[in-house]
Amino acid sequence: MAVTMADITKLRKMTGAGMMDCKNALTEANGDFDQAIKIIREKGQAVAAKRSDRDASEGCVLVKAADGFAAMIALKCETDFVAQNADFIKLTQDILDAALANKCKTLDEVKALPMGDANIAQAVTDRSGITGEKMELDGYNTLEGTSIATYNHQGKNFLCTMVAFNKDIEPKVGHEIAMQIAAMAPIAVSEADVPADVLEREKEIAMEKARQEGKPENMLEKIAMGRISKFYKEVCLLKQEYIQDSKLTVAEYLKSTDKELTVTGFQRFTLRAE
Repeated sequence: MAVTMADITKLRKMTGAGMMDCKNALTEANGDFDQAIKIIREKGQAVAAKRSDRDASEGCVLVKAADGFAAMIALKCETDFVAQNADFIKLTQDILDAALANKCKTLDEVKALPMGDANIAQAVTDRSGITGEKMELDGYNTLEGTSIATYNHQGKNFLCTMVAFNKDIEPKVGHEIAMQIAAMAPIAVSEADVPADVLEREKEIAMEKARQEGKPENMLEKIAMGRISKFYKEVCLLKQEYIQDSKLTVAEYLKSTDKELTVTGFQRFTLRAE
């Protein structure tokens, strides 16, 4: 049977596939919409399988907070051309909105959420069929807190941060701390939050460096701990030099706005190598 433009447009709205893909699917399905959708979906699965070994290093990272809960997610693809596509960004936003509305705690929970006539995992596979590129969800992080600030670096969707505070804050304060996290890439809120294995590795490196410098063996640990103190200032958010005023640490800046204010947690995700 002849495929009409109205049919093609209808299928495009249902699947998000390109006009030619919709026309071909309808032609192959002899006008059966259910079969056409199946054909388009199978194409997506074939593309995903064929390109499974490709590197999906580009993409879109988005973050959002509402009612004391925040989430960020990355929908990754192979090229910047696809990453900048409005439909691709919209799909990422739709996935994030669904995750936030359902307060999903894990990526598997996100993938299982309904979307269209299937679920989010299938929607991502379907998009692979439309673009011809490998796609995958990554970087799903959540945060809860009394007050949460979020930041999308330069609005370019490749680096996002979110930070939670122990009490309500001025938007400007939250924005600046979220920017601090984007710029300085801390790994912990304070010394107590630095992973034990990271601390041990840094201590070993510091001791070996001191040993190579010819320092006495009985002084190595003391010297290493001095260097660990410097390490804390680099990687602990509250001890970092505040980027807006080098005379203050982040903790001191927060105290200058409210003596009881502190950070309770943060998350950072980027698609760029650092």
